[in-house]
Amino acid sequence: MTVEALDDVLVRASRDGDRSAFGRLYTRYSRMVHAIVLSRVPPGEADDLVQDVFVAALRQLHALRDERAFGGWLATIARNRANGWHRGAVEVAELPDEIVARTASQDDEEDARRALAAVRALPEAYRETLMMRLVEGMTGPEIAARTGLTPESVRVNLHRGMKLLRKALKGGSE
Repeated sequence: MTVEALDDVLVRASRDGDRSAFGRLYTRYSRMVHAIVLSRVPPGEADDLVQDVFVAALRQLHALRDERAFGGWLATIARNRANGWHRGAVEVAELPDEIVARTASQDDEEDARRALAAVRALPEAYRETLMMRLVEGMTGPEIAARTGLTPESVRVNLHRGMKLLRKALKGGSE
């Protein structure tokens, strides 16, 4: 059974009130949604937004016209929720580095923040596929199946995105 055909069955069952079917959709798509959200909001906000996306999807499931388009529809909800988060976000100031004693784990955390910021600065197509690959550990074929992109498009997006990411992390020199 193809991904789209399985989604069709699971979406129809979910519409009919089968919570386990929606749970399977959650299992299949939560990493994709997490990557999309994480590419747009601070890491500490991502998990809550992922839950919000799935709650919204469950509530709006009746509006989905083509059950086989569930992945793309869900990705759109994730993008909209993440973009909406910024409209209501409160800016938080961090303590200056000289106040906080640095440790190896803080250096690692700073490297992770720098890498995340570099990924977030990339064009959307590269940003989302890289988050799915690097943060969520999804394979190219998994990304293609979940997003509706062709495997070739995913491969190109990952290749070009990694090239831009390497350049950004090296400070723009290459």
